[in-house]
Amino acid sequence: MQTTDFDNLEIEQQYTCVNSRWEATEDDLDNDNSSARMFERSRIKALADEREAVQKKTFTKWVNSHLAFVSCRISDLYLDLRDGRMLIKLLEVLSGEQLPRRTKGRMRIHCLENVDKALHFLKEQRVHLENIGPHDIVNGNHRLILGLIWTIILRFQMQDIIVEAKGSETRSAKDALLLWCQMKTAGYPNVNVTNFTSSWKDGLAFNALIHKHRPDLINFEKLKKSNAKYNLENAFTVADRQLGITQLLD
Repeated sequence: MQTTDFDNLEIEQQYTCVNSRWEATEDDLDNDNSSARMFERSRIKALADEREAVQKKTFTKWVNSHLAFVSCRISDLYLDLRDGRMLIKLLEVLSGEQLPRRTKGRMRIHCLENVDKALHFLKEQRVHLENIGPHDIVNGNHRLILGLIWTIILRFQMQDIIVEAKGSETRSAKDALLLWCQMKTAGYPNVNVTNFTSSWKDGLAFNALIHKHRPDLINFEKLKKSNAKYNLENAFTVADRQLGITQLLD
C-alpha cells in the first residue's frame, strides 16, 4: 500500500461524479477561472485539509496510547517525531525489541541519524516504505509522516488479523478487518457494514461490535438509528471505560 493512497482515494471516489461534469468539452477544461470550477476545487481542497486534520489527531492519540507505556507522549505529530527519539521509543514499545542507541544531540545531523535508525529497523522487519526517507520526517512532511504512521499501524496492529475464508483466499489486512466486522455485526437490526466510512456514521455498528462480545455493557435494543451522536458517544465511552480501548475518535 502506498503511503498517499489512504488520504486521497476516498475523496477521489466521492467526487468522481463532480469532476466528470467538467469533462464535457475542452472549453470547460480550459475555463479554470469560472466561479463554479473554482468553488469545486476549493471545496475538495477544504475536504482534503479536514481529512488530514482528522488523521493527524487520530494518529497522535494512537501514538500516545502506546508511548504511555514508557511514560512519554507527543503533542504535535509533525514536530515531535522529527528528532527520531519518540519514533524509536514507539517502535520499541510496539515490537518489544531494543533498537540501536539513540544519537545524542539536537543538531539536524543527529535527528537524521535517529530517524534513519527507526526506518532501518522497519526495513529489517520487511516493512515496505514507499518514498519515505529520513529527510522527509526531519523536514516535517505532513503527508509522508501520516503515511509512515499508517504503515506502522498496518505492520504492528493489523498484520495478525486472521479471518477464515473459503479455499485458500488471502486478504489484505483492511479487507480481513472489514470481513471480521461484517461477521460480528451480522443479524443486528439497521447495521450493514460495507465500508469503513458511511457504514459507521450512525454509531450502531460500533455498539453492535461491543454488544457481540459484551452484551452486558450495551442495551442495543434501546439505541435509535436517528440518534447518531448519542450512539457514537455511548460506544466510545463504554469501550474506553469498560474495555480499556483508548478513544481515538471523536
